[in-house]
Amino acid sequence: MTDGFIAFVRHADQLLLLKRSDSVPDFPGCWDGVFGLGDINDIGHVATCVEDATGIPISALTHVRTGADRGIEFGNRLNDITPVLFESETGEVTVGSIYADALWVDPGFINKISPEEMPGSDEVSVMQIRPVVSQLGEMYGDVGSFLYMLKTTIGQEQKIAQEIRARLSGTGSLQDVQDEIFSVLHPHTMRGYVFVEASAKHHVEKVIGRAGGVTTPMRGCSKVLDGEASLVVVTNYLEPKSATAGIEVGCIVEIRSGQFRGNRARVTVVSEGKEEVTVELFEAVVPIPITMRADIVRVVERVDD
Repeated sequence: MTDGFIAFVRHADQLLLLKRSDSVPDFPGCWDGVFGLGDINDIGHVATCVEDATGIPISALTHVRTGADRGIEFGNRLNDITPVLFESETGEVTVGSIYADALWVDPGFINKISPEEMPGSDEVSVMQIRPVVSQLGEMYGDVGSFLYMLKTTIGQEQKIAQEIRARLSGTGSLQDVQDEIFSVLHPHTMRGYVFVEASAKHHVEKVIGRAGGVTTPMRGCSKVLDGEASLVVVTNYLEPKSATAGIEVGCIVEIRSGQFRGNRARVTVVSEGKEEVTVELFEAVVPIPITMRADIVRVVERVDD
């Protein structure tokens, strides 16, 4: 029998945080999910509490997952609190109940403050700690997931990713973390790092052998970086970019393949639709326009340099 629940609401790639009023007795002024009391098995009741606290109608909420209880200290009391995750169709929030403010954040910033939250301040770093209720990040990990970055030897990223997958597919000492690690990713354009999606950092440390000698340390993988990575870090590498991105008329480029390999030229036309550029070679006696694929040139000097 649980003493209460904390309901998390996710919309697209954002997680809703609610700031407790300064007048509440437990965790005043701290950021929270939706705290409530009552039968955790009655999802309708939990959804009603979410609606009261956020203004998001029940019809816009979809129950995703319910986690296991956690013992949370409220003052001098220890209560069993159950995390619950909902997906919302809307991002519009009207704060109610015991809450005074609301904020949509990247899940990677549940425990720390993003610089974008305080525009114009040079002193706010991504590692500034956010005041949250006890174990809020851990409870979200029980029903959601975080991204963690592994520091690897450059050139060994794919090998590390493959070894992690191999270790997770075995039947040995890592069986207990197989359901806690959800994906392993290495964007080809990012050197020296591998991303792992997991419910908590210690599961990732265990699989690479950096947690108390349970497994053999993985060669070429030195550590899990502190904190959770934001989703935007990964999506920047996953979104396909046009071959002409960053190339402008007037740029000086170096041709990297073909019969003009090693020559420098000035860009005269950029055809984004065809992903081609037209250039004029510097060394040509008579400047003749040459059209080629944009992916075989490298910008060495930009227009505004």
